[in-house]
Amino acid sequence: MEILLALMLMIWNPAHDLSKLHEHIRFDHLVQAVERAREYGSEKPKYDEVTASGEWIKRDPQQDEAPVIRGVYASAHTANGARMQSILQLLEETELNAIVIDIKEDEGYVTYETGNPEIEQYGTTKRIIRDIGHVMDQLEQRNIYPIARIVVFKDKVLARQKPEWSFLNPDGTLWANNRGEHFVNPYIKEIWEYNVEVAKQAVQAGFKEIQFDYVRFPEGFEQRADRLIYERDDTMSRTEAITEFVRYAREQLNPLGVRVSVDIFGYAASVPAAEGIGQDFNEISKYVDVISPMVYPSHYGPGWFGVNVPDAQPYTTIYNAMIDTHRKLEQIKEVKPIIRPWIQDFTATWVRGYIPYGKKEVEEQIRALYDTGIEEFLLWNASNVYTEGVDYLLSP
Repeated sequence: MEILLALMLMIWNPAHDLSKLHEHIRFDHLVQAVERAREYGSEKPKYDEVTASGEWIKRDPQQDEAPVIRGVYASAHTANGARMQSILQLLEETELNAIVIDIKEDEGYVTYETGNPEIEQYGTTKRIIRDIGHVMDQLEQRNIYPIARIVVFKDKVLARQKPEWSFLNPDGTLWANNRGEHFVNPYIKEIWEYNVEVAKQAVQAGFKEIQFDYVRFPEGFEQRADRLIYERDDTMSRTEAITEFVRYAREQLNPLGVRVSVDIFGYAASVPAAEGIGQDFNEISKYVDVISPMVYPSHYGPGWFGVNVPDAQPYTTIYNAMIDTHRKLEQIKEVKPIIRPWIQDFTATWVRGYIPYGKKEVEEQIRALYDTGIEEFLLWNASNVYTEGVDYLLSP
């Protein structure tokens, strides 16, 4: 009976097709839901709370449970294919213990069949991961911490399905940036709800953290905001719209016991709020359990941190980026999230003066993190091929 109640309270939605849902929800997940429900009455609450006086108390639902995360990224194609075995072997043989998997990828496709009509009505599902249950079983058997990556507002698929939810040129055609990418409009609440519904499905599948990426307006949006056609809210700035989405996502997901994290431009910690794209580092950080600044040295231009080619000096670049991150978050220390940066495990051949990245360069970045008190990190390689022989703990 308790399991049934937990199912109804935590994951029931009358619109769901239960004949498909059972494929993705395991008995142990329902037991965990029961335990989470019991926590509400425990002496040590684990979830956010609003007191009688209206004070919001932020709590990491996994504060005493989650390990120190050191992980890698895997695309949905990798998660479904033979390359996944090499990544699993890497995690088994090293100090790495987590994996970030695309659940809603860069074009906007939801990468597995959820059985949820609220998602599937938009025609955005592409069955790249054939058996999400099998993938999750492999991770659980190896005690690998699973993180679901959800690309939010960069969404070609939804923009084409619902152009009124995107940005239009003055002639009524769908706007795209110079890379041919389409974004959807962060002002539209239905888009918030859709992405959070995708996140809830990932929780049901067994993911312990939801990582939102592209939580922003398009780059350079301030230069075209007045000429594009789109639904806007004149009472809300772009930074407020983005922050409100993150706050809403936390409000919906925190009671499920899942962590919420956001990827953010690394330079956002070094400058005032990026009004153009709507990212305020601290306002976003208030509502996440983990903030993941993308501090790839290749993404910093000449002159950053007094360095001519930041890509060629990974230690100096990461060290200074983390100093700026600490300084920025000191302003919200009462609700400061875990800092877990994305670092570079690829060679940026397009950067003038670049250097090849291998064991030494990856370890230099990790050393800079440890030297600034950062224990957690994620490695990015778009091809999901990671450098061999790296000492992730920098053992003496």
